[in-house]
Amino acid sequence: MSTPEQTEHLVLPGVLTAAEAAETVAALAAVQREDGALPWFRGHHLDPWDHTEAAMALDAAGEHEAAERAYDWLARHQNGDGSWYAAYHDGDPQQPTDRSRETNFCAYVAVGVWHHYLATGDDAFVDRMWPTVFAAIEFVLQLQQPGGQIGWKREADGTAVNDALLTGSSSVHQALRCALAIAERREEPQPDWELATGALAHAIRNHPERFLDKNRYSMDWYYPVLGGAVTGAEATARIQESWDRFVVPGLGVRCVLPNPWVTGGESCELALALWVTGESDRALEILQSIQHLRAEGGLYWTGYVFEGNKAFWPEELTTWTAGSLLLAVAALGGDEATTAVFSGERLPVGLEPDCCR
Repeated sequence: MSTPEQTEHLVLPGVLTAAEAAETVAALAAVQREDGALPWFRGHHLDPWDHTEAAMALDAAGEHEAAERAYDWLARHQNGDGSWYAAYHDGDPQQPTDRSRETNFCAYVAVGVWHHYLATGDDAFVDRMWPTVFAAIEFVLQLQQPGGQIGWKREADGTAVNDALLTGSSSVHQALRCALAIAERREEPQPDWELATGALAHAIRNHPERFLDKNRYSMDWYYPVLGGAVTGAEATARIQESWDRFVVPGLGVRCVLPNPWVTGGESCELALALWVTGESDRALEILQSIQHLRAEGGLYWTGYVFEGNKAFWPEELTTWTAGSLLLAVAALGGDEATTAVFSGERLPVGLEPDCCR
């Protein structure tokens, strides 16, 4: 179990003390099953994306053995086509509850593996996980569309859903860059992945019409920045453009308009996106604004309804909400692995084809 001394690097004024950070890390680790699975909470489901995010948070807190067990779970239970199912009851690999296979869920293993390597320097881990990452990326790129965007998923019967989600594709963009970094580390260049990443970045930056219209959701606002496809002045302008639509001062970030509902995960991810654009002060303010979501024991409520019958809703304390907070704090605190993954440091750049720039 983490001690306050081990989590001193996660101290952030108005967000976490060392003791609070240790409590949150311990609470997150306590949800993990013996086989490494990290469900949303015990008795609920596991999805591969949130499982990976929680594992990354454990690494950011120095719990490398627990994080490695989470990645080993993914390696052991990957489907033959390189995918994972969208949901497993309580993280039980024998009880999938949603047999569709979502592309951004499957790609995110590359982000987690690269983050773990940066946190530990463990080349043997990278070698062991490389077949898992390779197969996952190959599965995902089978659903890339001619316009560069990534189709959402395959249904349980194998039918491809070619409609693309901007948030999901932005997450895949980050994952592809991490996968390319892993390939470079292993001296196994993947030129087809480079071309796919460039085409995806171009679609995200320049062709919103290629994605389903989900602009009521805050994730579609900030994820192109968080995923590294939109950068620089363009990223700053994008964040500023919809700030007043989604940010509720003192409470956090709305999940979806017009609902009076702020959520911890979206708030922490926005804080990460702000940090990426160099706005650490505003990132800190966002993290401070959601401390009303902290529950006894160190985990966090998923969200809060702030009008009418005000209440925490749904009544659940999720690993991924705590995980997103720990990762945002780690980035603001300068944790090397976390800053490298989200800033794009040591990730390939300039992949967009010359004809498309």
